[in-house]
Amino acid sequence: MRAVLRTVNRVLLGVVGLLLVVLGGSVLAVGLGVRPPSWWIHHGRHDVLLSQAERTRWRDEGWWWPTVIAVLAVVVLLALWWLAAVLRRRRLAEVLVDTGDGEGALLRGRALVDVLTADANRLDGVAHAHATLTGRREAPGAHVWLRLDPDVDPGTALHDLTAESLTRARESTGLAKFPAEVRLAAVKHRAERVT
Repeated sequence: MRAVLRTVNRVLLGVVGLLLVVLGGSVLAVGLGVRPPSWWIHHGRHDVLLSQAERTRWRDEGWWWPTVIAVLAVVVLLALWWLAAVLRRRRLAEVLVDTGDGEGALLRGRALVDVLTADANRLDGVAHAHATLTGRREAPGAHVWLRLDPDVDPGTALHDLTAESLTRARESTGLAKFPAEVRLAAVKHRAERVT
């Protein structure tokens, strides 16, 4: 679902961007004196987008305003759906832990995130860590963001996170695998003055 949403998002942004570039470029070109084709919406430098006659042509028709309102309502609802889908973060609320008796137990996702974040913050060279859970409750995964001190080797920090924090989280929840996406960034610091 996320891949489909990401594809729809990119296609919509690409189409809207292309339309805006084409329309804006055509208006600019006509304004600079380029002669447009006969079928184009602008015919000259002083032409308007909608004339008085075009704006009032359908006003007295009974179907006009309900159609305009319905189309605008659909556009607004689609735009709100798109915005909500883009802004919504998929966070896992609970993780199913195998207790060995065939029943299982539910672990709050927030508790696992807090422990994983605190464990990652204790690693050498990590200035700040943040984690979220993704996936399904039977097969969770993690997104981890680490801000590293300037003198830390990213490979070492990644190895420590994998060997310690993520391994402990996987073992404590009894999961066979615990995939994680890790993003590393360095803490910005002022340049040191050498005298």
